[in-house]
Amino acid sequence: MFVSVIVEPGGLDSAKALAEILTQRGFTKIQKACWENSRMNENDLSSFKADIDKVTDYYDKIRLYQFPLENALVVTELDKKKWRRCVLKGTASTAAPATQPVKKTIKKN
Repeated sequence: MFVSVIVEPGGLDSAKALAEILTQRGFTKIQKACWENSRMNENDLSSFKADIDKVTDYYDKIRLYQFPLENALVVTELDKKKWRRCVLKGTASTAAPATQPVKKTIKKN
């Protein structure tokens, strides 16, 4: 599965510890606060979150984008030492019908 991690550390110590964990887990730094790994499985993800819990504190913010997990895009966020999860599933419907362009008329005074 593909996992993207956005890191907003609350301090220098947690920033260093998070960077070390991400590097050990095979993540590549893509941008200043964004790391990516396209070869992670669900078991690795669980232990990865446990490792993050060990080095973070109340002021750290972490957001994980995981795809595909449970046939959906899953966004998991650590904020104020609490994990929250949002599962975004697509619909199985066919393509949306074509729409007609909207014409606007603007009245000038």
